Amino acid sequence: MLGGLTNGNQQPAITVNHLTMAYGSFVLMRDLNFMINHGDIFIIMGGSGSGKSTLLRNLIGLNEPAGGEIFYGDQNFTKAGLAKRQEVLTGVGVLFQSGALWSSMTLMENVGLPLEEYTDLNPDQIREIASLKLALVGLKGFEDYYPSEISGGMQKRAGLARAMALDPEIFFFDEPSAGLDPISSRLLDDLILDLRDSLGATVVVVTHELASIFTIGNNSIFLDAETRTMIAGGDPKDLLAHSKNPTVHRFLTRGEGERL
Repeated sequence: MLGGLTNGNQQPAITVNHLTMAYGSFVLMRDLNFMINHGDIFIIMGGSGSGKSTLLRNLIGLNEPAGGEIFYGDQNFTKAGLAKRQEVLTGVGVLFQSGALWSSMTLMENVGLPLEEYTDLNPDQIREIASLKLALVGLKGFEDYYPSEISGGMQKRAGLARAMALDPEIFFFDEPSAGLDPISSRLLDDLILDLRDSLGATVVVVTHELASIFTIGNNSIFLDAETRTMIAGGDPKDLLAHSKNPTVHRFLTRGEGERL
C-alpha cells in the first residue's frame, strides 16, 4: 500500500526530505524538500542541466541519492531493501522520454510484458487487458503494429498504455511531449488529465513545455541550476501570478513578461 493514514489525514503520496543528488563529488541539487499529494499532477520544472530527469530517476530508484530520504506514504523508500522497493514499484508506472518500446514486439506484446512479468494471468487474459489499455489511449486496431510502423505521438500513447498495464497509483512521465507536434502534445495532456480524473492517479511530470505546465499542473517545484536547489514550489499558475523570483518568472514567461 502506497499511502497511509495519520490522525485521520491521508499522508502525501510521496515525501522528499533534504534530498541531495550528486555525481561523484559534483553536487547537482541539494536539500530538496517537497510533498506530492494524492491526485496531484506534479510538475518538475527548471532550465537545462538542472537535474529534472535525474530527480525522477531518484524518485523511482534508478539513481541513489547522495543524501536525504524519499518516502512513499509511510514507507521509507530510500532505506528499503530490494524486495520492499519492488513491492512499492508495482504501484508505479513510468513513461520515459523515448517511449522505450521494444522494437521487436507488437504494441500488444509491449503492453502485455509487465502483466507477464508481475501477474499470474493467462495469455488470453493478458491480451484482453493489453487490448483494453491500448483502446483507452486511442490505439484500438493497432494491437499488431510494431513501433516502427506508427508515429511518434502514437508511440508515446503506446508507452502510456504499457505504463497503465498494472493499474498503478502513481505515474512518472519524463518529457512526455518531447518531439511531438502541438496537436499530439495536447492529446497527451488530455490523456494525463483523464488518468488523474478517471483513475484518481497521482502523476509526476518532468517538462519544460509551458502549455503543458499550465494546462495540467496543479503543483510543482522549480529546480535552479545556478543555486543548485529548488527555489519555488506550488501551483504553476500561482507562481506565474505571484512569484517575485526573477529566474522563475523568466522561465514561466520565457522572458517576455507575460504568459505565452
